[in-house]
Amino acid sequence: MKIALIGYGKMGHIIENIAKSRGHEIVSIIDMHNPEEFDSDKFRSADVAIEFTIPTSAEGNVRRCFEAGVPVVSGTTAWNDALPAMKELCDEGKGTLLWASNFSVGVNIFKAVNRYLARLMNAFPQYTPHMVETHHIHKLDHPSGTAVTLAEELIEESNRVNSWAEPEEGKTLAEDVLEIDHIRSGEVPGIHTIVWDSEQDSISITHSAKTREGFAMGAVLAGEWLAGKKGFRTIDEMFGDLINGSK
Repeated sequence: MKIALIGYGKMGHIIENIAKSRGHEIVSIIDMHNPEEFDSDKFRSADVAIEFTIPTSAEGNVRRCFEAGVPVVSGTTAWNDALPAMKELCDEGKGTLLWASNFSVGVNIFKAVNRYLARLMNAFPQYTPHMVETHHIHKLDHPSGTAVTLAEELIEESNRVNSWAEPEEGKTLAEDVLEIDHIRSGEVPGIHTIVWDSEQDSISITHSAKTREGFAMGAVLAGEWLAGKKGFRTIDEMFGDLINGSK
């Protein structure tokens, strides 16, 4: 498979190595220094593009992929407001996109556990949920895109909370608001913990990433799955196919 990389930081380099180890060819690498590469024959020859950049660049990058007719996997977070417009373009046959806040296999298993636990807790009103996410000091946005996805899925399954918010000094959140705390420390790839707390005990679930390779491997798997498909696709659809052994 021919892959184009958009963004060539730490994640881009790891994705490149994993893709090559799986027998794929990197035909184009684009970063802030060579945006004209979007118009190249090399880029247009790609079966799929994998995009990991920054929020302010993601929408423009995805649109350039659409214009070139290249399906794109995007793992850039914090540009969610533009996703409905991207979905509309895909629905009109003008592009193919799979976006996810986290491509890690472990995180997507964790998401399923989170949804199940939230449904289970509807029968036990003495428990109140909150979340803590920890990442490396280079990650400036907060809460993380993964934390937001986890929160939205918990809220969808829960009759206890209706929204999420980060804590503010001197303010107390309402009982129906899920609190998300963030920590930035060292070179931590990513830790997400969800706690259901009561006066009697606490129940917590945690996903702790050891390296960035898990995210990169998931992105390459997503590229393999997306190639040849059309429209706006989801990570849940992809993992559903992988679990069922279909493509």
